[in-house]
Amino acid sequence: MEARDRLLAAVIDELAGKGIGDLSLRGLAAAVGTSHRMLIYHFGGKEGLLIEVVRTMEERQRAALADLERELDADPGLSPADAFRRFWQRLADPALWPAERLFFELYGQALQGRPGTTPFLDGIVDNWLDPLTSSIIRYGIPADQARTHARLGLAVTRGLLLDLLATGARAEVDAAMERFIAAYPTGV
Repeated sequence: MEARDRLLAAVIDELAGKGIGDLSLRGLAAAVGTSHRMLIYHFGGKEGLLIEVVRTMEERQRAALADLERELDADPGLSPADAFRRFWQRLADPALWPAERLFFELYGQALQGRPGTTPFLDGIVDNWLDPLTSSIIRYGIPADQARTHARLGLAVTRGLLLDLLATGARAEVDAAMERFIAAYPTGV
């Protein structure tokens, strides 16, 4: 791993734990054991750093989805409902909560137009629809309806994840996800 990648990983870990509310390059640099000049050198400033954080977080999540797809392919007897449960269990893992809180914080900041976060909105939905649509087709939803189902599934999953992070009501949120899964025509 290159120095820039190590630095970016440390920054993401720090921001996942503390958020970006009153982010200063000097404070962030001190927290991750570097200088603000190194952050500027590698990322061009606060805006460039936030853009890179967003890009990297999205890459990690798409890689996690691809890993899950490979796991599901290796288990062809898995029901659509069980596949979706696995996806939810992975997303709802408490180990991911700091990064997911950062995801929602950046999402909100981007919606407000905060410099450095607006690129977060580029593809925030669309980049997920193709892989989710492919999965849904594989589990029996007709191709002409699959993209709409993918958008609904993405929205419900993100909404329930936000609910879980905000309330900690694991049993209730899991029950709501189970209800969503049961409502699907193929049990997805």
